Amino acid sequence: MNPAPNATVSKERSSGNGGSQDAKNTSPASLRLLKNVLPEEMLARFASRAPAYDRENRFFEEDFEELRAAKYLLLPLPPEFGGPGMTLAEVCREQRRLAYYAPATALAVNMHVYWVGVAADLWRRGDASLEWLLREAAAGETFAAGHAESGNDVPVLLSTTKAERVDGGYRFTGRKHFGSLTPVWTRFGLHGMDTSDPSQPKIVHAFMPRDAAGYTIKETWDVLGMRATRSDDTALDNVFVPDRYVVRVVPAGAAGIDPFVLAVFAWALMGFGNVYYGLAKRALDLSITSVKSKGSLALSRSMAYHPEVQHAIADMVIELESIGPHLEKVAEDWSNGVDHGAHWPSKIFAAKYRAVEGAWRVVDLGLDVTGGHGIFRSAGFERLVRDARLGRIHPANSFLTHEVVAKTALGISLDEQPRWG
Repeated sequence: MNPAPNATVSKERSSGNGGSQDAKNTSPASLRLLKNVLPEEMLARFASRAPAYDRENRFFEEDFEELRAAKYLLLPLPPEFGGPGMTLAEVCREQRRLAYYAPATALAVNMHVYWVGVAADLWRRGDASLEWLLREAAAGETFAAGHAESGNDVPVLLSTTKAERVDGGYRFTGRKHFGSLTPVWTRFGLHGMDTSDPSQPKIVHAFMPRDAAGYTIKETWDVLGMRATRSDDTALDNVFVPDRYVVRVVPAGAAGIDPFVLAVFAWALMGFGNVYYGLAKRALDLSITSVKSKGSLALSRSMAYHPEVQHAIADMVIELESIGPHLEKVAEDWSNGVDHGAHWPSKIFAAKYRAVEGAWRVVDLGLDVTGGHGIFRSAGFERLVRDARLGRIHPANSFLTHEVVAKTALGISLDEQPRWG
């Protein structure tokens, strides 16, 4: 379960809590991108559009087109395919920066970027099974993630979607929730379970082309937060996916965690963690600005001088100080090919969990210190509260994270089922 060493990554890279401006933590190709891909004026436009996207429950179309034009969707693409070849650690810093201004935009983009990152990591370690994905991404195809299902609390490793082997490929029947990038995807990443041999069920990972027959997009996305992602449901009715788009057939459960599945965990969950980290940093800055301008009859100066407000701000800062280095360390270890063996899932899940739980605490405290002003949509804070709460629902949730971390620490198989009585 080791990530691929990245030959383009400097062995001298620091594993500290650097930001996107930390030149020593990036490769030369990445440095050129950091200066040009997302200029401040573009990020400001994203921030200005975020409230309307949320209010109207509308896809971030304008942001998406700007990001596409800036080649942001190609960040992990290796130079051999025309991209900058950014590592997981480098992409996470950029996602964190984007999320500071437009968290829903960053979250949705993560669904595409992580597929490109997975393919890039496999390709660098000599596995060409997803080279086609790199070439299609370079040609402008957009990849989405379709793993969430009702009744399946172990996404990716198990599935309620049926996968049936037929001549030339597989047919899939089921319903996927939270289908990211619904209006724009051209390749829908999905998985299903092949139970033709009940004693040895298999998980089939594949990509469904947009022009496939038999699927229906159900407009269900009217939710608490992250509304701009427009993550509608996708109903699959005997959809045929040819072998060329079938990327893995692995054992069901943790036994199926091969380098491909492990890379999906790393790129997806570390991306999630950094999106919510960026969101929380924005909440801290808004809170500080608010209390500095907020008066009180009990004080001769602003609320920034209130001892309990200072206590709350300190708690927010302390929380963020612990999130950043944790995310950085795990992403750097992955990018540098550090061998954590069977502990990799535990480390990835723990970092994501720590980030989203901490981000929620930061945002919740921020609402305390901003007070009544923060509950008005015009303040921009209540949207961050709703968005932050979704981080704890995103896979892996608290239940699964604790199970994986505890079983790994105790040396118990991840597939071991509890026995009562």
